[in-house]
Amino acid sequence: MTSRKAGRHFLQIPGPSAVPDRILRAISAQTIDHRGPDFAAVGKAALDGMKTIFKTDAGHVIIFPASGTGAWEAALINTLSEGDRVLMYETGHFSMLWMKMAKRLGLAPEFIEGDWRGGADPDAIAERLGADKGHEIKAVCVVHNETSTGSVSPIAEVRAAMDAVGHPALLMVDSISGLASVDFRFDEWGVDVCVSGSQKGLMLPPGISFNCVNAKAMEISRAGGMRRSYWDWQDMTGPNETGYFPYTPATNMLYGLNEAVAMLHEEGLENVFARHARHGAATRAAVRAWGLEVLCRQQGQESGVLTAVLMPEGHSADAFRATVLAHFDISLGNGLSKVADRVFRIGHLGDFNDAMLIGTLSGIEMGLSKAGIPHSRGGTAAAMKVLEENVPQHLAAE
Repeated sequence: MTSRKAGRHFLQIPGPSAVPDRILRAISAQTIDHRGPDFAAVGKAALDGMKTIFKTDAGHVIIFPASGTGAWEAALINTLSEGDRVLMYETGHFSMLWMKMAKRLGLAPEFIEGDWRGGADPDAIAERLGADKGHEIKAVCVVHNETSTGSVSPIAEVRAAMDAVGHPALLMVDSISGLASVDFRFDEWGVDVCVSGSQKGLMLPPGISFNCVNAKAMEISRAGGMRRSYWDWQDMTGPNETGYFPYTPATNMLYGLNEAVAMLHEEGLENVFARHARHGAATRAAVRAWGLEVLCRQQGQESGVLTAVLMPEGHSADAFRATVLAHFDISLGNGLSKVADRVFRIGHLGDFNDAMLIGTLSGIEMGLSKAGIPHSRGGTAAAMKVLEENVPQHLAAE
């Protein structure tokens, strides 16, 4: 009896995403002295390269050897003090986790409730800020791409809504799963602090995370914020100017990050965003052809990173995922907290192409039959039709 399965495993969770061979080879290079002269070029390339991904000229990029959760904490404690009021919008599981962290840090978060079926509502944010005549709310925290639900928040519209009511609160955005997959424009959208991580659109293993910080937030951190050490932006900025870090960085991950940035620009960021959007549209076409329901129902806010699918009443999403894994070697994302066992999530992000998508959807379609889930056949064919009718312009010309 053998447990080996032939062929490649399909890692179709919404992150970590599969790591391309080019990045694995870069990471496998010999570790060098992080205080030596050769490292400066590595560190400077990583910091400068990430500015192009965030689309910022004036912002500071901070790179932590940490998960996205660490970068969440850094964003809060560098700019806010205990007792400060923070406005947060409930888009899903990860917005809830950020809110719980804020509470544990001694902040006073106010949560605008959402139904987990779309992004943040700029009008609701504006209404609440408009009522805050004393400007007691110090920050607005929004998740850009909500990984638990497959919805995207309109960050530019949130900033416009804040400006329309003249509120000075900081705009903090979690783009851990959105960055390098879904269009994000730090400077143009007026974001004050953005949080991101390595293991999604950047195609790296988990292990490094980012804050992108504008001048306003950086100035606040110089005189304010909470007591901190590891997460202090001010400790980072001096050494970063010459490509170094105040403590040991994740050296080999920075090798991989520089390769990832190069790959993204070789494809072209706009092409990367279009590819993700196209795969999202094809996946939603498959889901609807199967007769199943996409969790995100706000048209125009559906994610190109992942698609969350509601199971028919009385059927377990986790049991279905186990069937797909056992029979077709495909890992799908599970439902989290409020939608646990009711939703499975199809990741279509990172280093991913049409054939990989069709392979994934074929396995899911076979899995629906194997698990006895009520559905109609033809979802994979519906996705193929979307792909065939929407060939990217830069590929059509080849």
